[in-house]
Amino acid sequence: MAVEYTWTIAQLERNTADDFVVTVHYRVNAVDGDYTASTYGTVGYTQESETFIPFADLTEATVVGWVKESLGEETVQEALALQIEAQKAPASVSGMPW
Repeated sequence: MAVEYTWTIAQLERNTADDFVVTVHYRVNAVDGDYTASTYGTVGYTQESETFIPFADLTEATVVGWVKESLGEETVQEALALQIEAQKAPASVSGMPW
């Protein structure tokens, strides 16, 4: 079964003066059957871009695109896939024989 990834935006922080988004809080969930992995983090942005989208016009898809570009979509997904593989074949386990 292939790992399925879901990227979501948990929160946006913006400047009140111009509505520029300065911090994006994101989450990525990975599911492969009964195995799951996730990551949560933030990405900061500065006003160096010539393309400004008014806050009211932003969509989750647009902001997810920013995060994927900033972090490297494949890099994040590979790390989550490795977490799932570690769950499937753990290097160590705990327990007692009785």
